Amino acid sequence: MAQFSIYFVRHGQTFFNLYNRMQGWSDSPLTDYGQSTATKVGQALADTHFDAFYSSDSKRAIDTAHLIQRAMGTEAQSLKTLMNFREVFYGYYEGDDSSRTWSLIGHQFGVTSMHELLAHVHIDQTRDLMRELDPWHEAEDNAMYWERINQGFDYLKAHHDHHEKVLVVTHGTTIRSMVARFAPEIDITQGPKNGSVTRIDVDGDQIKVVDYAQDLADVKVNQHL
Repeated sequence: MAQFSIYFVRHGQTFFNLYNRMQGWSDSPLTDYGQSTATKVGQALADTHFDAFYSSDSKRAIDTAHLIQRAMGTEAQSLKTLMNFREVFYGYYEGDDSSRTWSLIGHQFGVTSMHELLAHVHIDQTRDLMRELDPWHEAEDNAMYWERINQGFDYLKAHHDHHEKVLVVTHGTTIRSMVARFAPEIDITQGPKNGSVTRIDVDGDQIKVVDYAQDLADVKVNQHL
């Protein structure tokens, strides 16, 4: 049974992050600050040996992963992209103002952000609410979302074992969703910062969240990492 650790890193800040826009399968470039953060993540993890590097196939994640590798001095090590670890697909609401979107999705609760909505519903339910409200009904619902995320875990399980360490650059809501599923006792109302690191250990069918959304200062001193 496969035993290994996954270090999920949220990509660096993008212009859509800065402008508070919905960014799922849509993409926008890393800001200068986002690039700097990715470099600092690589510097903070420089003493950690990773057996493999992955990212979602979104350019913001790929660019973040390359900057991390450059700062670690591991540019020669190949980077594999996995679409399974993309962000949630927001359908009609891709690129929309985030406050406007969440006020529509959570109108019955009078909220304007996912942070506020999570005080009323589980994060899994937010996907079903969004697909239902999407006039094109193309946003991912929870079943669709978890089908591809589970396939991503299956891929990693098939390719890693022996207490290896792998780094995966992915996305904020995806990290929140995994933590909510595998460690429901952890409060995810505060999402992971850009560049934060979340460690998840896999032991066969057992998946354990070791650290959630560790920022750069924590990465440098946290012996778990």
